[in-house]
Amino acid sequence: MTKITKAACIGGGVIGGAWAARFLLAGIDVNMFDPHPEAERIVGEVLANAERAYAMLTMAPLPKKGKLTFVKSVEEAVQGADWIQESVPERVDLKRNVITQIDAAADPKALIGSSTSGIMPTELQRDMKHPERMFVAHPYNPVYLLPLAELVGGEKTSKATLQDAKAKLSPIGMKGVIINKEIEAFVGDRLLEAVWREGLWLIKDDICDTETLDDVIRYSFGMRWAQMGMFETYRIAGGEAGMRHFLAQFGPCLSWPWTKLMDVVDLDDELVDKIAGQSDAQSGARGIRDLERIRDENLVGIMHALKSGDGGKGWGAGKLLADFEQSLWASAEKPKTDLGQAQPIRILDTKVNAAWVDYNGHMTEHRYLQVFGDTSDGLLRLIGVDLEYVKNGHSYYTVETHIRNLGEAKLGDALYSTCQILSHDEKRLHIFSTIYNGATNEAVATAEQMLLHVDSKASKAVPASAVVLDRVKAIAEAHAGLVKPEGVGRSVGQKL
Repeated sequence: MTKITKAACIGGGVIGGAWAARFLLAGIDVNMFDPHPEAERIVGEVLANAERAYAMLTMAPLPKKGKLTFVKSVEEAVQGADWIQESVPERVDLKRNVITQIDAAADPKALIGSSTSGIMPTELQRDMKHPERMFVAHPYNPVYLLPLAELVGGEKTSKATLQDAKAKLSPIGMKGVIINKEIEAFVGDRLLEAVWREGLWLIKDDICDTETLDDVIRYSFGMRWAQMGMFETYRIAGGEAGMRHFLAQFGPCLSWPWTKLMDVVDLDDELVDKIAGQSDAQSGARGIRDLERIRDENLVGIMHALKSGDGGKGWGAGKLLADFEQSLWASAEKPKTDLGQAQPIRILDTKVNAAWVDYNGHMTEHRYLQVFGDTSDGLLRLIGVDLEYVKNGHSYYTVETHIRNLGEAKLGDALYSTCQILSHDEKRLHIFSTIYNGATNEAVATAEQMLLHVDSKASKAVPASAVVLDRVKAIAEAHAGLVKPEGVGRSVGQKL
């Protein structure tokens, strides 16, 4: 699969800045051109939010962050780029002019995507010399978290371009969906426009206020849509007879005059004032950046929940996240740790994010287990038990864990973990891990664990491979002279 090697972002607003963040956090260098005098500040704030969100989203090893370079022209921006994303304001003449400039200056093989929300690509590629490589790549805000991009070709766009774009999005954690025909507003915005138009009528007619309308969405069908979309949700509603029964039961109501979808609401000053006033009251004192951070935290939580769906295989956006993490682990640099060092091995560096904090303001208890699990996974990769090893049917399973909580980890605290091998044989691995506060180097928690090497297909314990055992032996011999950590062999609670 061909990956993006360098990207260019033309336009650095909310969408353009978020595209840049998505590329940068995937390790891709980005040239950015935006004549706005505050462009560097705006993009910097978007990138800061993106980095905060990724710290909550995954503990997989991200590649080294790409380099962001602000340049003074479109021509300078596209030099060396093989993916160019245009995100300038939504005006046909402006977008067409910018895309034509990009086309003239860029490598003829570079892909050119437009972030337009509704302009058809045929209109945008009209004056291009190489229109076959131009398409719409319509994302959803925030681009650095929401993984979908609608890929829409114009009359002169080649099918190979769309397939190439789809393939290039996958390594950066995005899902490209190819739309068969170009229409104004594509698919997602067509659906959103229908709900938006009906919502405006409900506010105008004083059926409800903006907060009530949002509550109706977020406490009901919005939750269903987040994990299963529309048609599969309705298939379930049809019971055992499925979609045919649902259509037979609810199809007739489509002819009833319930909605005002074909009537355009008059956004006069009175309605604008009403909506703006209700929206301000609904959000209270929260500013835009506060709302963005809350939005990101919630999206991360939803994606984490979906990642455990379908019996742990992942579902929807959660499965996409799981696949993305697997690719990150697979492409991560191999540890350079000296297996013969006579000290516990430093495995993991992380930070307590908002999704980890409980009602006491501390890292909640199951997150300690997560960090210790990621620490043992890190040790396994060191000894050769990587994704390929697991794919071939062998792994280590944790059969016993004893965690001690010694201190407090609070929101924003930097943490790191170490691991020491206490004993081993051909099937068992006895380890002791410690989580430290990165600022004070004080121990926050410890975990003593027993791991058992298994044949996962036969579901039984078997000896590890010779290569793995040699690496375990090298570490264990280096750790043999270390003082046994305080807490090894501790029982839980008071004396019985």
